[in-house]
Amino acid sequence: MGNNKIIGAKIKSIRESKQLSTQEVSERSGLSIEQIERIEGNIDFPSLAPLIKIARVLGVRLGTFLDDQSELGPVICRKKDSNDTNSIGFSNNDSKARKHMEYHSLSQDKSGRHMEPFLIDVAPSEEGVDFVLSTHKGEEFIYVLEGILEINYGKNTYILEEGDSIYYDSIVAHHVHAAADNTAKILGVIYTPYSSAASMNIQLQDKTLGQWSEHWAETTPDKA
Repeated sequence: MGNNKIIGAKIKSIRESKQLSTQEVSERSGLSIEQIERIEGNIDFPSLAPLIKIARVLGVRLGTFLDDQSELGPVICRKKDSNDTNSIGFSNNDSKARKHMEYHSLSQDKSGRHMEPFLIDVAPSEEGVDFVLSTHKGEEFIYVLEGILEINYGKNTYILEEGDSIYYDSIVAHHVHAAADNTAKILGVIYTPYSSAASMNIQLQDKTLGQWSEHWAETTPDKA
């Protein structure tokens, strides 16, 4: 499971330090209480979109869940140091929530970063899987290193082969998976907008949920 157990523990620790209940996080993120509890309890492999929504509610960057962000200078990742202990598994956002992608962070321990670059191993898709498209604020860039990738983006479907790339706004509903029964390896860069004001807003207890949601929350809930 790699760092998935660490992610669940960090989310719970940050939530409790901000004195937020799972119900409050649920209301502000659009995720169900059960979904949040299963992520915190490391029961499910979450998809990436719910983690981004939780990060925005807690007023932290996505990277806060992934590592300790201790390095202020350049961060170098060596191929020889890449292994299962520093990888993160995510689901393909289907009802079975099986592990679908293995993320290897290329920015681990970089303090104050605004981008999340990953090498991602994409598992073959199962036949008959009904993918649930997800949406979150930000942008994503994907470059296919090996295999064939299928991307559902809004009402369109794109097929990317080795050497192809795509850059898109992730506020549009999307889903990334291997085409047919192929495996794939991709370079993915995720950008999520962050503002310290988010953290301040969370702590203003007299701010109504409606105001908070209008300013920060996503409009479409996702399943883990």
